[in-house]
Amino acid sequence: MSSKNKSSAKKSLPGWIIEFAGEKKGQYITSILFALFSVACCIAPYFMIARIVQQLLAGVRDWPLFLREAGIVALFWLGNIVFHMISTSMSHIATFNLLGNIRKRMCDKLTRLPLGTVLDMPSGSLKNIMIERIDSMETTLAHIVPEYTSNIILSLVLIVYLFVIDWRLALACMAVLPIGLIAMCFMLKDGPARFKYALDKTKALNDTAVEYINGIEVIKAFGKSKSSYERFVVAAQEGSACYVEWMRDCIWPHAVATVVTPSLLLSLLPIGGYMFFKGTVNASTFITMIVLAVSAIQPFLIAFTYHDDIAKAGAIFDEVGSVMKLVELDRPESDRSTPRDNSIVLKDVHFSYHKENNSTVVEPAETTKEILHGISMSLPQGSYTAFVGPSGSGKSTIARLIASLWDVDSGSVEIGGVNIRDLSLEEYNRRVAYVSQDNFLFDMSVRENIRLGREGATDAEVEEVARKSGCYDFIMSLENGFDTIVGGSGAHLSGGERQRIAIARAMMKDAPIVILDEATAYTDPENEAIIQQSVAKLVAGKTLIVIAHRLSTVKDADKLYVIKDGLIDSCGTHEELLAQGGLYKDMWEAHVDSRDA
Repeated sequence: MSSKNKSSAKKSLPGWIIEFAGEKKGQYITSILFALFSVACCIAPYFMIARIVQQLLAGVRDWPLFLREAGIVALFWLGNIVFHMISTSMSHIATFNLLGNIRKRMCDKLTRLPLGTVLDMPSGSLKNIMIERIDSMETTLAHIVPEYTSNIILSLVLIVYLFVIDWRLALACMAVLPIGLIAMCFMLKDGPARFKYALDKTKALNDTAVEYINGIEVIKAFGKSKSSYERFVVAAQEGSACYVEWMRDCIWPHAVATVVTPSLLLSLLPIGGYMFFKGTVNASTFITMIVLAVSAIQPFLIAFTYHDDIAKAGAIFDEVGSVMKLVELDRPESDRSTPRDNSIVLKDVHFSYHKENNSTVVEPAETTKEILHGISMSLPQGSYTAFVGPSGSGKSTIARLIASLWDVDSGSVEIGGVNIRDLSLEEYNRRVAYVSQDNFLFDMSVRENIRLGREGATDAEVEEVARKSGCYDFIMSLENGFDTIVGGSGAHLSGGERQRIAIARAMMKDAPIVILDEATAYTDPENEAIIQQSVAKLVAGKTLIVIAHRLSTVKDADKLYVIKDGLIDSCGTHEELLAQGGLYKDMWEAHVDSRDA
């Protein structure tokens, strides 16, 4: 099994950043460096102010000196702005690159997963992770990496410096901190669990919303608007209530933490004043500590404001990681062997859907009953084979296993004498063109959708394939011909039109193995016959597999396999199966009767 399938230990936020930052890791490091300069320039004026106060107390009246020092203070403030802009710009560039890498890696991962795993993922949850949640990390990553790191470092440096000046006054400054830290602990209590609960409720809301929108036609047709809308309302209320309750529980600890923690002067002034009057500390040191105490804790508080964002980013990265750790199809990076031809052999294939999955994105599902029970068949190179049988018998499952959309539980699928698990996905995809009854078209022109079958195909080649596949005339009847935009998922076209374009796209691929899984289900009988005739010409010399309910469209197949309850009921030519009688003959007679009715 590929090493990509091995799960790894839970990573920290820096670990995720390093993994996905790619070539921009250096920019993150540089942004931290400039952030340090920025925060240092923000704090340096306090040192200058303390110096000026000390000089005044010492009787210095050199006004040009004070003006120069005031000018230095102004330069520090300017440096703070400039360095902050540079740091933020660099961190944003690195962050956008990181978010892009995450999405690319996730999309690439989905192409290597079994189709069943992808279908088991709630589309709302997956879309929410890849779009909204990843987007929500932009501000966090662009600011946390440089600013959180730099503020924490400089806050610690300042606190150490306070102890260097006078450890007694430094301890006086810290006297109120335990109160603030205790309040922070109460505020952060159960934070990860609460955020996980909020994420689950948000995912449930997304899933319910997607289901409601996708099923709106059925909801209206059957008068279920009220009950269906109530489910959405409940999900929305629960999605908001979890955040409201969380904030309600945190409001008082947050108020105490934000008010008490920065108030170092509450303890410094009375203790320091007492020490000053007792003569154990001089005025210069006392005033310097007062000035620096105001600035010492500020960077820490700024860093603290990012704590929730860090927790959220970590949780989102964990969700991304749960997808990245899903078990992939067992395929090598490169071919272990080369098929001798394009024949297909299935040997004692067993398969069941919904095997248990440990992902946090895909809810674990119990293994259902076995779908295929020891299927064995041989499809010679260049043959035309059809799978027929009752709905739910396993026809499409066999086709999808041959198309490498799933892996078999046991047994093997071989191409040219080579187990498909010994072929890379890239090589296998070049060999197989698969068209299902649920065809997806991208929101681009008809021409570009067909061209997806073979990158770099010329306009003339696209139009020629459209002619051969029998869809040229209907394409030219569209508003802008081949340049007509089909809409999201091909929404501007009928189901039959989408299927015909999908078949043209598969033909453009020119793969030696072609699988049509009820690919003409949405076409009328006349157009289906035309498409089947066109396909027969286009796949000359190729290994063709067709799954169809209309037996008349596949009766000319070299061999028909009749599938029933996950087993091969019978096989042979159309005439041989009619002569044998049994299930195929019953299906044929029912088909003829329905056609003549």
